[in-house]
Amino acid sequence: MDKARYLLLENGTVFEGKAFGADVDATGEVVFTTAMTGYLETLTDPSYYGQIVVQTFPLIGNYGVIPEDFESRKSFVKGYIVRDWCQEPSNFRNQGDLDTFLREQNIPGIYGIDTRALTKIVRESGVMNGMILSELPEDRSAGLWDLKQYRITEAVANTSISENEVHLHTNETKKVKKIALMDLGAKKNICRELQKRGCDVTVVPYNTTAEQIMEMHPDGIMLSNGPGDPAENVDVIREIRKLMNSGIPMFGICLGHQLIALAAGARTEKMKYGHRGGNHPVKDLETGRVYISSQNHGYVVDTDNLD
Repeated sequence: MDKARYLLLENGTVFEGKAFGADVDATGEVVFTTAMTGYLETLTDPSYYGQIVVQTFPLIGNYGVIPEDFESRKSFVKGYIVRDWCQEPSNFRNQGDLDTFLREQNIPGIYGIDTRALTKIVRESGVMNGMILSELPEDRSAGLWDLKQYRITEAVANTSISENEVHLHTNETKKVKKIALMDLGAKKNICRELQKRGCDVTVVPYNTTAEQIMEMHPDGIMLSNGPGDPAENVDVIREIRKLMNSGIPMFGICLGHQLIALAAGARTEKMKYGHRGGNHPVKDLETGRVYISSQNHGYVVDTDNLD
């Protein structure tokens, strides 16, 4: 018989489901992703640090676990919620099942929850904290105060590498470019795509100074994606401000983009429920063309205060 497991939201709402994954309780920020595929990339994306992830697509785990598709060295999510999980995956690349993966990563999972109803609550009320519990306390009101106080902190420091890594280009080219990639919680695919385009990539930790990067004499600087509140990264923003005056081309994606904006004097703000998924439309206002994009962010640059 499947063991019961509960999700308690900070507004007092309770969802009852069934347990899979690690047999632990967890507290995190409840967010949803609308991606129809790519659950392995979601589970291993460092940008989900400190969060309980809800998959809106109803069936998860059908192609198993494929380590080659991981986006980082481990999973940083706090909990995982699905409508149904496939207990017998089928794929020629499959090397395991989702339940075993979550147990190895010490992540509790819940299935059998009405994820549509849960997503509607988050979408209408905004992102809120939640607890995954094996047993509900008799007096839930006592724990709701602590739940509301939960905050994701030091996210970049806890997801970045600790020392430099060098990755050489993977295509035949005579025009090799040297790129310094600052790891703010980077997905592996950023480095892979740079390598495919003829770049030798040196991945550096988040606390690398501007002077250390400039001593590498890179042709370009890449600031990666990452988790948490962009404004919390005061020291990183200071170093980016120095790099902006170095004359070296610089490009930021996700958190990296937001930190460039902060370094330039803009402000960021938390979104009501964020953009997370592989199917977000983005319109080019000059041409009218619409692109389908992959996104994962809960903060945005405040364009109303831009010069």
